[in-house]
Amino acid sequence: MDTYVLNGITIAPMLDNRREIKSGSYPVKIRVTYKRDRKYYSTGKSLSVSDWEKLEKTKNMGLLCIKKDLQISFEKVRDVVQSLVSEGIFSFDALNTRLGKCVSDTLNAAFLAKIDCLVETGAIGNSITYSCALKHLEKYAGAKVTFASITVDWLKKYEKAMLNEGKSYTTISMYIRSIRALFNEAINAGIIKGGQYPFGKGKYEIPTGKGRKMALTLQQIKQIITYTDEAEATEHYRDLWFFSYLCNGININDMLKLKYANIDGDEIHFYRSKTLHTSKEKKEIEALLTPEMKQIIERWGNLDKDLNNYVFPFLTGNETPIEQKKRIQDITRRINKHIKKIGDKLGIPNISTYTARHSFASVLKRSGANIAYISDSLGHSDLKTTENYLASFEKEERIKNAAFLTNFGTD
Repeated sequence: MDTYVLNGITIAPMLDNRREIKSGSYPVKIRVTYKRDRKYYSTGKSLSVSDWEKLEKTKNMGLLCIKKDLQISFEKVRDVVQSLVSEGIFSFDALNTRLGKCVSDTLNAAFLAKIDCLVETGAIGNSITYSCALKHLEKYAGAKVTFASITVDWLKKYEKAMLNEGKSYTTISMYIRSIRALFNEAINAGIIKGGQYPFGKGKYEIPTGKGRKMALTLQQIKQIITYTDEAEATEHYRDLWFFSYLCNGININDMLKLKYANIDGDEIHFYRSKTLHTSKEKKEIEALLTPEMKQIIERWGNLDKDLNNYVFPFLTGNETPIEQKKRIQDITRRINKHIKKIGDKLGIPNISTYTARHSFASVLKRSGANIAYISDSLGHSDLKTTENYLASFEKEERIKNAAFLTNFGTD
């Protein structure tokens, strides 16, 4: 494949050795250069450096097949560029829309392109989700899964296979939602037709994972935050859990990324990382810095209160996005381990970092707080999301209250 040049736009295949994806293997991409700006488009193929160097003159059947697929990917990019230039509307935004940042019609390639995009934008958590979904997909169906092969029946069989493996409905829905998202992107980019879409009412409907959502009472929360076994680690992670609860149910990822610059007088201002990359409107959350939160910061916070320093000294700012994600996951596991231990001692089951967010919302709801206020505090985009979020807690209350009807006791 030769380099192609048109109106100052250069298209060339290249081995992207910036990121190793397998042992000694790197992704092959189509690089487009225009006005010193470069964009890379996944082909869904990967090669070692030695195989890449001998690709042009190879007679190996396996490499010849890869070479043919790469030629097809190259021609797709070239043809779209030619079309945009002829229409007088070339830009990388237009190219991305036409290609969907993926130049292959396989689901595998779409996954790889999506993962690359998420890593580039720093959405490491989502990139890990897509990576896990791709790994499982390839284990089940191989390395060349076409969009056309994903039918309603295929999805039902895939769901059944995951159930047989012991996968939870939460995991199943997460993996299949990833596939659905890629279908939507492929349709929007014109890679596949809308008639190929297998999801929706009357087609395949993604199962909903319904894990136990335990919202604690104020009395239970008091028991937890006053519990001690005299071990510093227990008190440390207990206090971090309590801080999460008080700070509008902030998740641990966002809590550990708080900097002293986020503190403005008696308030903390922050954005939810979960929605920062997906929402057009960036919604700032405001949380009151209570005396209890100040005490936790004084006890466990960073001693150097420079505005650029993290409030809690677990991150340095020198980590790569992936290293940062692993560090946050490690701290989250530690908090969960210690808070579960406390719950076991107190006879309160299923406590986790997520319980802090649930409890923040439900305590406000039970106290009569306005739904709009709870929605703003949680950082939800609309009231409907908050109403759905609170529905499970209301059911818990109905079940608990129904038990009182037959709690006759003895006189």
